[in-house]
Amino acid sequence: MKHGKKYNAAAAKYDLTKKYDVNSACKMVQDMKYAGFDETVEAHVALRLEKNATVRDTLVFPNQFRGEKKVLVFCKGDKVQEALDAGAAYAGEEYIEKVKGGWLEFDVAVATPDMMKDVGRLGMVLGRKGLMPNPKTGTVTPNVAQAVAELKKGRTEFRADKAGVVHIAVGKCSMDADKIVENINTLVAEIGRKKPAGTSAGFIQSVSVSSSMGPGVWVDVKEGE
Repeated sequence: MKHGKKYNAAAAKYDLTKKYDVNSACKMVQDMKYAGFDETVEAHVALRLEKNATVRDTLVFPNQFRGEKKVLVFCKGDKVQEALDAGAAYAGEEYIEKVKGGWLEFDVAVATPDMMKDVGRLGMVLGRKGLMPNPKTGTVTPNVAQAVAELKKGRTEFRADKAGVVHIAVGKCSMDADKIVENINTLVAEIGRKKPAGTSAGFIQSVSVSSSMGPGVWVDVKEGE
């Protein structure tokens, strides 16, 4: 892949064939930033998975770097007020028709189990946007207050793609490197806990970090750390 002059100049600062401890890697990523905006720092974790297996879960990073999410809760009865009191931007069963009509002014959707029969019909709309509530990510639950509270704190989904790699934002270049390091360590620990039973060492094959525009840096991370 061909890169521009700024990218190549940034990449020339370090030996990017080597692995570095996570603290050094984060500082290198920040030093190689060259875009005129506050770039996102991304982590890429390659896993050894069996055929058709995947890893999917959620976590709350200790150091937040995104704006507060607008949460929509598909629910009815007393759950509507419960969701609103917890901080949901929108709550109610009438939002099914709004979403069906193309309304998508929210960042994440939660649903109570009794609503999923109707919410499931929105698969063509919500599925394409990655907004479909799912029990695996805690967004289909009777405890809407807890779900809303955690999402507003920044609970984020991670999922391995078809190649077995988890790609996820872990911070901003403007953050203290120590905070980005803490987020990466939290991510690696959470992924490590999802190792399928019977999987031998080597589940986490590699970890790299980069800014959204800059070169990647290999991180020397051992499982269990």
